[in-house]
Amino acid sequence: MNKITISVPSSVANVSCGFDVLGFCLEKPCDEMTVEIKKARGVEIKIINEKSIPSNSKYNVCGPVAFAMIQKLNLKHGFRVTIIKKIKPGSGIGSSAASAAGTAFAINLLTGSKFSKLELVEFAMLGEEIASGVKHADNLSPVIFGGFTLVRSLKPLDVITLPSLKELYVIITHPLIELKTKDARMMIDKKIDLEKATKQWGNLGGFVTALFTKDYELLSKTIEDVVVEPQRMKLIPNFKEIVTAASKYALGSGISGAGPSIFSICKGKKKSEQVLGIIKEITLKKNMQYNLILSKINTAGIKIIN
Repeated sequence: MNKITISVPSSVANVSCGFDVLGFCLEKPCDEMTVEIKKARGVEIKIINEKSIPSNSKYNVCGPVAFAMIQKLNLKHGFRVTIIKKIKPGSGIGSSAASAAGTAFAINLLTGSKFSKLELVEFAMLGEEIASGVKHADNLSPVIFGGFTLVRSLKPLDVITLPSLKELYVIITHPLIELKTKDARMMIDKKIDLEKATKQWGNLGGFVTALFTKDYELLSKTIEDVVVEPQRMKLIPNFKEIVTAASKYALGSGISGAGPSIFSICKGKKKSEQVLGIIKEITLKKNMQYNLILSKINTAGIKIIN
């Protein structure tokens, strides 16, 4: 096999209570990536429909991932990466993570599947470092493993897969502005109050427990961020209004990743459609364009097209 085309999904990171450690995978939107072996060493990158993303392999998240895998495998050839971008850069639903994870996944398949999923996350983190300035795996892990994941540790890397409840639907409300992860991270205080930290840890533990016990009431109580969201919400237009309105039917809402997208988790398709309708009414009245997405949880992660 010299060429592979894959569908690489978007993702929600942090999920309010799990900054930099908790995430889940969405069924849509997905990027389409084609990776093929080329005779000459090096990495060529082509972005079909997004001019804002650099194609230079030194500055594109795919580059360091591919170079690291080439070096690790001692390959004499290189790779050509072509991406049809459907996950908007700077949207907060894992655009850079999709490119980095997709590159690692595809190269692994083209070279004999020598690496585990955990090792693929480690390679992909080299790409995320370009996008955000730090290595983190909260978007990458659900894209590669599927469903909900918890990054227990970065050194050494340890990713725990969590149960994905079948009745969960997600609304993504994306105000069409770009918010770079590097900029959003600069908003966060380096030190946090112990009382707030304790509450956040309790929420994270409760969230994980709720997934295992299928306790939707508990899940709803835990979708709360007392550490990061209060600092970042000022960057997101109409955040409080949208979250308050969605709470009528949603289990909970919060900032997706670094923003500006807002996620709303719902139990059942009917309630998710009700939330979608409420948010649509709000956004139509605003002097700003929004993209609204209704998705289920993607339990498979990256999928092979051909």
